[in-house]
Amino acid sequence: MRGTLMLIWILIVCLSQVAVQCQYYSKSLPYHPKPVKVTNLHFFFHETLGGENPTAVVIAQANIPSNHNNSSVPFATLYALDDPLKIGPEHDSEVIGNAQGLAVLAGTNTTDAVMYVDFAFTTGKFKGSSLSIFSRNPIQEIEREVAVVGGRGQFKMATGFALLKAYSINSTNIINEYNVTVIHY
Repeated sequence: MRGTLMLIWILIVCLSQVAVQCQYYSKSLPYHPKPVKVTNLHFFFHETLGGENPTAVVIAQANIPSNHNNSSVPFATLYALDDPLKIGPEHDSEVIGNAQGLAVLAGTNTTDAVMYVDFAFTTGKFKGSSLSIFSRNPIQEIEREVAVVGGRGQFKMATGFALLKAYSINSTNIINEYNVTVIHY
């Protein structure tokens, strides 16, 4: 009995010391969040699939027969991208950045790509900043939406979305119009 009382007394003393030691963390500071900014961007994504200077190339492709796929592009094809971002759809428009990343054709019955692309801005107000897009991209649709999941520079902790519209498509060139809404701090 005496040993039990002694053990209880030791536990009470130890627990009171823990409470005393925790006083450092008991003060709370007021939370002052930074104001949220919404930025709307408009640019054109120029992609060249063939010729002397392609900006998108196949780096891996599954070894499967094409008749198991209802798509015109082989399933499980991985592309590396380094596409210029321009102010306008014209070939000689001013370059404002580049899009670098990967896209994998992931739809067995459709032409859907899963893309991770970093849109880096090299001139203008957002020079040195970039947006990261990681999203499913149904590339055969003329208009589509992809997710903005991050960024750097002025777009730290960015979220948002990009509305894509096919502007021009031929056998070697694709031009997509991007209207991007970015929420950042």
